[in-house]
This record gives sequence, C-alpha cells and structure tokens, in this order.
Amino acid sequence: MRVLVGILGLLLMFATLWETFESIILPRRVTRRFRVTRLFYQVTWKVWVGFNRLLHSSKLRESHLSYYGPLSLLMLFAGWALALVVAFAMLHWAAGSSVNVSEGTATFRTDLYLSGTTFFTLGLGDVTPRATLARVITVAEGGMGFGYLAIVISYLPTMYGAFSQRELNISLLDARAGSPPTAGELLRRHAHVRSSDVLTRYLREWEIWCAQLMESHLSYPVLCYFRSQHDNQSWLAAFTAVLDASALIIAYGADEAKWQAQLTFAISRHAIVDLCEVLLVRPVPLAADRLPPKDLNEIRNLVTGSCTGKCSEAGDLKLNELRTMYERQLNGLSLRLLMPLPSWGVGTKALENWKRTAWGRITSESAGPRAPDGGEHGHF
Repeated sequence: MRVLVGILGLLLMFATLWETFESIILPRRVTRRFRVTRLFYQVTWKVWVGFNRLLHSSKLRESHLSYYGPLSLLMLFAGWALALVVAFAMLHWAAGSSVNVSEGTATFRTDLYLSGTTFFTLGLGDVTPRATLARVITVAEGGMGFGYLAIVISYLPTMYGAFSQRELNISLLDARAGSPPTAGELLRRHAHVRSSDVLTRYLREWEIWCAQLMESHLSYPVLCYFRSQHDNQSWLAAFTAVLDASALIIAYGADEAKWQAQLTFAISRHAIVDLCEVLLVRPVPLAADRLPPKDLNEIRNLVTGSCTGKCSEAGDLKLNELRTMYERQLNGLSLRLLMPLPSWGVGTKALENWKRTAWGRITSESAGPRAPDGGEHGHF
C-alpha cells in the first residue's frame, strides 16, 4: 500500500511540475488535447459565467467578469502548490512517516504539515525528518518550493507587461475609431486627411500589435480572459475593427494602402484562428448579418474617401469572401469570452471615452468647423 501511494505521489508531483512548465516557462502553445490547466479554465469559467447570469445590472456583470482573469490565475497557482504539498506528503507517508514529533505518533496529517511548512520554507522545526530518506524528501521539497515561488513571482511581471502592451494600442484606438471601435468610424476619421499614407502607417502599427498579441496570448492564454479598463473596450473588439477595416481596403482600396491591409489582415486572421485552437473555440455563424446590404454602399464610400480606390461588384464579392474567413471565429470567441462584437460603424456616431469624462465634456479648442457632410473635420 505504501509503495502504491509513493508511486501516486511521484506521478502527482511530476504531472504538476509538467503543467507548471508548459503554462509558465514553455514559450509556445501546447498542442496536447488534454491538459489539467485547460480543464481548470473550462470548468471554472462555466461556473463563473453561471453566477454572472444571475446579476441584473450590465455594469455589475462586466465588473464581475473582469475579476475572473486575475483571480483564476491565483487559484491556479494555489492549486499547483497544494498538489505539490500533497504529493510530497504522500512520499513522506510512503517512506514510513519517519519524522520526530513532540507528542503522539506521526500520521498522514503530520506528513502533510511537514510538507506544507517545508514547501513554503517556514522552517518551524516542531516536526523534523528522522530517517535519511525523509531528510532527502524534505530537502528536495524545500528547494522545489523556493524555486516555485521564484518562478511565480517572476511570471506575474512578464504577463502583466504583455497585458499593458496590449491595452496601450486599444486605448490609442479610442480617439481614432471610437469606443467600441468600428471600421466605419476608423475610415471616416481618416477621410479628412485626403491621403492614404496616414492610414497605411496606422495599419502597419496594428500589424505589429496583432503579432505581439498572438505571441503573448498563445504563450499565456489566460490573458484572453483579462478585460480592458473600460466596459465598451476589449481586445476582441479591437481585432474586429482592424480586420473589418483591412477587409474593406483589400476589397475596394488600391496602391500601398491595399498592400499593407493585406499584411495586417493576414497576421490578424492568423492570430484569431490560433487563439480559437488554443481555447478550443469552434467557429459559430452569426445570428444576424453585421453588414446588411442596405449599409454596404455607405461603407464603400468611406473606403474611397479615406484612401485611393473604387467600388465594384468584384469588390463586393471579395469583401464577402474575406468576411467568411474570420467572422465566425470572432463570433465563437465573442460567445465564449462574453465580449460583444462591434458593428461596422454605419449610421451611428461613436463617442470616445475621453469625452465621457468630466474634463472631456468641456468644448475642445481643437474642434474644427463642420464638414459639408454634416460631420467634423477631425474627431475632436
């Protein structure tokens, strides 16, 4: 019996260490279908969403969802630590519970207590190992506990650095495409420039952002559950706006803007597909068309106004082809993460978050004269 418990303890220890290695240290996505960490997030997210549905206020629901990402990470760390403590306690018990106690006889509770104080490097000294094997197990656990805590401490700044880098461009998108961001608003606010150079440079920056997000979120999928500072912003909405704008420019644009849009579209679509594979999200058809035919003409005019290009039936077919390559994946992620997809920005005027603050409601001195189409020159 003790031999069997010892073998189970070793298996539990190595399985936990392997999960920790794949989740924290390994800088690439894991293709193995079954993972304890993935199962942990599938179960806890369903439970969290179940409680979320009981809340009546939309603002309270969004606030409740924002706690899941950081809290699940702490629960995962605690689960790994508990598994290692139990594994070493099983090894102590399999070795005969050879420990010195002040009174009574050693039991599995004693082994568990010794394992916990050793793993967290407390060094209380009221329970000490007596036999050679017990001392070896204690020393090994002490070193492992010290290394585990060091890895966890170093992991958090790396992950939050990736989160901050992601949110930086999302915040910058607020003034360029509104909140929530839309492709139509992005093109509308670039139309007054009368040059595709600005939009081309901006799409190039988003190409880099999409590549960085793909690398960080494939290595640390828990970042997908981290929500933005504002309720009407999300990394998924930003991805949607960039993909929509790139698809429009590819379909109706020309020259350098079209070439850059193709590059941005390629890396963005690559990132979305890979994230769906990591999170085991299947593409889901949209319940309603995000761009109905009655809005197509307006969205095409926005493209020709912001960059060189022309409208044609071939462009319409190309746009539909491009949309089939990413909209179902985005909808699947939207349903999984409870992050709504933005519209195409037709017929609505987006309001930036900075205008929703107290100081932003003051009339800006940089506001220009009204444009002939009823809009404004610029977006301030």
